[in-house]
Order: sequence, then C-alpha cells, then structure tokens
Amino acid sequence: MGTWMDQVTRGWLIYELTNSALQLGMVRGIQAIPFLLLSPIAGSTADRYSRKFQVVGAQFANGFLYAITAVLIFTALIEPWHVYVTAFLMACVQVFLQPSRAAMISDSVPARNLTNAIGLNAVVFNMARSTGPALSGVLISIFGTGFSYSVQAVFFLMATVWTMQMSSSRYSAPLDSAESQKESFGQSIIEGWKFSWRKTEVRSGIVVVIIAALFMIPFSTLLPVFARDLLHVGARGQGWLLTSMGVGALGSSLMIASIGDRMPRGLLMIGGVAIYGVLVVIFSFSPWFSLSMGLMAIIGICHVSSHALVQTVIQTYSPPEFRGRTIAIFHMTQVLLLLGGMLIGVLSALMGAPLAAACMSMIGTLCMIMLYIVAPGAREIK
Repeated sequence: MGTWMDQVTRGWLIYELTNSALQLGMVRGIQAIPFLLLSPIAGSTADRYSRKFQVVGAQFANGFLYAITAVLIFTALIEPWHVYVTAFLMACVQVFLQPSRAAMISDSVPARNLTNAIGLNAVVFNMARSTGPALSGVLISIFGTGFSYSVQAVFFLMATVWTMQMSSSRYSAPLDSAESQKESFGQSIIEGWKFSWRKTEVRSGIVVVIIAALFMIPFSTLLPVFARDLLHVGARGQGWLLTSMGVGALGSSLMIASIGDRMPRGLLMIGGVAIYGVLVVIFSFSPWFSLSMGLMAIIGICHVSSHALVQTVIQTYSPPEFRGRTIAIFHMTQVLLLLGGMLIGVLSALMGAPLAAACMSMIGTLCMIMLYIVAPGAREIK
C-alpha cells in the first residue's frame, strides 16, 4: 500500500512544486543511480546473509523516510530538492529490500508450488495496487500530500512489526559460512551474472523486462500530466487510473496463482508486453476519462507479463544459491525504468506527453516482435 501510494504522492508533490513534466521524469531518474551501483551487492548480500534481517531493516528505513517527508510538508519547509534526496535514499533502501523479500517467497514453499506462490504474492501486491493509488488520490485531494505520506509511513512501520514475527531460521543465508568466506563479493557477483546469461530461461526473462522497463512502463511517469492537463480529473482521477490498472493486474495475477505451471509462459511474456505497447499508444490519445480507465485495466493485465510472470520464470529456473543474485539482476532493470522515465520526461517537454508516450511504446512493441522472431527459445519457455 505504501509503495503504490508513493507512485501518486511523489509525482503529485513534485508537479505541485515545479509544474514541470521534465521534473516528473527527473525525480524518477535520480533513483536509477542506487539501482545501477548497489543492485549487484544487494543480490550477493541476499545469498550470503539473513534475508529476514535485510527486509526488516529496509522496511523500517522506508517508513522513516516517509515520516520525514510528511514533517517537511506539514512545516511548509518542503523544497524540490527534498523530494529528490528522499527519492534517492528510498531507492537505496529498495535495492536491498527487493532481492531478499522476493527470495523469501521461494524459501517458504516447495519447488512444485513456486509459480503459484509467486502468483499469490502478485495477487496481494496488485490488491494494494488497486487500492493504494485511489486512497492516496483521495487523501491528497482532501488533506494534502503530507497526510498521504503520514499514512504511508504507518503502513511501512506496521509491515516491519509483522515481518519481525516471522521465523528467522527459515530465511537464513542459502550459502553456508565456509562457502561465503571462500568467495569474495566480486566473485559472487560475477558468478551470478554468468549464470543469468548462460541459463536461457533467465536470460530471456531479463530481456523481456528490459524492453518493457525502458519503453512501455515509463508512460506512468506522465500520469499527472494526463490527469491534470489532458483529462482534467486531478489527483483523484490519477489515483483512479492507477487503481484501474491495478484491478487488471490483479485479475491476471489470480490466473497465475491458479493455473501455475500449466501456462505457456514464454508466449505470454512476449505477447503480453507487445500488446502493452499498443494499448499505451491508444491511451495516449484518448480524450475520454472512461475510455482511459478501461484501457488502464487492460494495460494492467498486460503489465503482469512484464513483472510477475518474468519473476516466476527467473525464480523457477534459478537454484536457491543463485536466487538472490538473479532477482537482483531482474530488479536492476529498474535502472532502465527510471532512465525511461527521464527520457519520456524530456520527450514530453519537446513534443508533448501523448506523442512521447506513443513513440516510446511503439518502439517497445517492435522490439518484442523482433525477440519473437530471432529467439525461439524465449517463446518456448513453459
């Protein structure tokens, strides 16, 4: 809930402070630096040390940063540079949170249930995606961004308390201490990269998410522009757009959780992301809020192809001792998502938000068509 509320709150805050579409992209782009520099270290840390400890520490830090932001807003001291600094620090925290938290799912269930477990996790995640943005939009429109950040801080602190109650022994390091001492952090990182490249299924999943992260998903960076200036529905409307996307993602997550390993995952990954791009083009030129809501729901269905489904493939085909590192590489693609956010912000300033989003998405769709043609191994993943 806290994470998805921030998608609305941070964008709305920086747009209120600067009235700049370019800075909407820049505040996302600043978060690329920690993912670029720290993701390899975070992946190795998840394979060498207690995953539970890393999740607890990261969640507490996130809650603290949200609380600080709320205080700055309530005291009228908030400046654009505060938004950038907290975005950067939050990205540092997320880098270490994500590999450990994702790997804990695999630690919790037998291998035969992994696809279903990741699908179930995606269901809960998308339930939050369906409600968090709408809640944030309502809170902003009634009480302002400061109150929204306060609620986000409470959610993260509650999550920290509940995570501390989980069994520590189940989520200890998959590498024993002797093996960890033999291998340096640098060697551990390189071995993770080698494995990810050599394993066809892992490599294909990462290529799919790279294309989606760079060309399709960044359109959401411009949602404040679409909501305020093109559709004229304000922060509450932006929240409902993201909620509609979450409802669609929730539906496809339920399918993954129910059907599990019986799906042709390769075809769904490639086809879902290709359709994603086409839908974003149509959304970019939609003049009606109701049509935009419907398109966002279908986009949400396709979005799972670039996230939960790819993560399922990567975790299924990665042994426990490599899982933290392969997940870190998966999340490292957020660098491209953030760079895509910067790029679409620049293009929006030059040619307008609709044309910028449409052009980038069509490039992504063409890339997926090329992947289908030149990489038969990717479309044959089961």
